[in-house]
Amino acid sequence: MNLQIQKSKVKNQELQVTITGSKSETNRLLLLQALYPNLTIDNISNSDDSEVMQKALNELSVRAESRTVDVHHAGTAMRFLTAFFAIQEIKEVVLTGSSRMKERPIKILVEALQQLGAEISYIENEGFPPIRIKGKKLTQNKVSLPANVSSQYISALLLIAPKLENGLELTLEGEITSVPYIKMTLALLNEIGVKTSFENNKITVCHAKLVEANLLTVESDWSSASYWYSIVALSEIGTQITLSSYKKNSLQGDAALAEIYQDFGVETVFNENNTITISKTKNCHSNNSEQVKQLSIVNYQLNNCPDIAQTIAVTCFGLGIGCDLFGLHTLKIKETDRLEALKTELTKLGAAISVTNESLHLKPSNSINENIVIKTYQDHRMAMAFGPLALRVPINIEEAEVVSKSYPDFWNDLKTVGFQF
Repeated sequence: MNLQIQKSKVKNQELQVTITGSKSETNRLLLLQALYPNLTIDNISNSDDSEVMQKALNELSVRAESRTVDVHHAGTAMRFLTAFFAIQEIKEVVLTGSSRMKERPIKILVEALQQLGAEISYIENEGFPPIRIKGKKLTQNKVSLPANVSSQYISALLLIAPKLENGLELTLEGEITSVPYIKMTLALLNEIGVKTSFENNKITVCHAKLVEANLLTVESDWSSASYWYSIVALSEIGTQITLSSYKKNSLQGDAALAEIYQDFGVETVFNENNTITISKTKNCHSNNSEQVKQLSIVNYQLNNCPDIAQTIAVTCFGLGIGCDLFGLHTLKIKETDRLEALKTELTKLGAAISVTNESLHLKPSNSINENIVIKTYQDHRMAMAFGPLALRVPINIEEAEVVSKSYPDFWNDLKTVGFQF
């Protein structure tokens, strides 16, 4: 679906948007619920990725000794399920996915699981899905892996750790990236009563045969909130949108949005009913007024929240601001190479941009090319990051339906606040 968005304007009124649960929290809790069925989850994400997780975990009840599980584009599901199926005794699973998924590396996780005694083999290309997993009881409890890898590898190991009879002692070698996602996993384990520790580069998770019945409420997704921050930043002073439901002490690394977007004139208020109200309180870009000081360039280290890099880069471009973004090496192995994709699509819009293997550099600009067709590369975040630019110029989003991966209601929600399609 090629979606044509006219140049739009947010309705001049107080607006409210409901965003479903965090995909990151949901997928972790779904796996823990599969390990401990007495857990109950509220506010589950309605994303494709979480639906894939639920469907795959339900496969566990199938009596067949061998079966194939297809996670399509869901990278989180691929990693978490690799660990999960590795400890399901007397079960054999072929875990596969889309053509892009077969290009996304999984060797580091597989080797870590093999250190613990797992039986996993590659079906096509060494180091990549599809993989064959023969579930078995894992008795080893010590493993090490590079600290700068995707946090999903680390979380996959931590989530199954309570079910290992000797628990897990995980040593991370080097400088750790995406620490908030690791801490999120550990906090959720603590919430269900599993004892953990995280000191220096060593993480310990204790064995827990059973946990107490518990109702776990998933916080709304901060990554999804990022697009609303972008919309408010690109709107007029006085624009105000309330989002539900968010916590001031969030476990999600992308909650850094609230601080970062202050640079773009967006203020965040945490309300007592677990909503946040985001408001445009000042301009940070030139509007031919001597009273407005031009913000020329911003600099952010995003190794703890790389998923908001696309949103920030597009917001900056829309405001005519330059940016230097660092800590983005994990974006090379996402649904697409997000750094190269950003460079290609922003260049089409008239941007002067360069990227390295772990950074993005955008120069300030004064104009935006109109009616450009943005390629999304089967990446939901490409579609949603560029959508807010319609507040500046008409824009076309190719394969717009890809947003269902994490935020199925995105385009409908934009329509309710004034975007015209």
